[in-house]
Amino acid sequence: QVQLEESGGGVVQPGGSLRLSCEDSGRTDRTYTIGWFRQAPGKEREFVAVIGGTTYYADSVKGRFTISRDNAKNTVYLQMNSLKPEDTAVYYCAATLRGMGYRTTDFGSWGQGTQVTVSS
Repeated sequence: QVQLEESGGGVVQPGGSLRLSCEDSGRTDRTYTIGWFRQAPGKEREFVAVIGGTTYYADSVKGRFTISRDNAKNTVYLQMNSLKPEDTAVYYCAATLRGMGYRTTDFGSWGQGTQVTVSS
């Protein structure tokens, strides 16, 4: 059973970078589609990026964020560059076997989240 653990969050100044990691500690031998979502205070959880047979990004992060995976480490990464204050949120990774998706309802397994704060 997939068990997702996010790490890499923190506080960064505008224009800075962070790399988030999402590790499947369940060490499943199945290749899941992994999505990154984020939720800011008082807002709904929103799609950020997804990796399966291909990659797909929200317009708000396209060109700044890059999603990638290392199958040998059972880990998916989200490299975040040129961060803006509006990127501040709790970031979650999620897994599905149902192919590419971008809605929260497309994903059945979620991590606990990691806080990203962009502030000067």
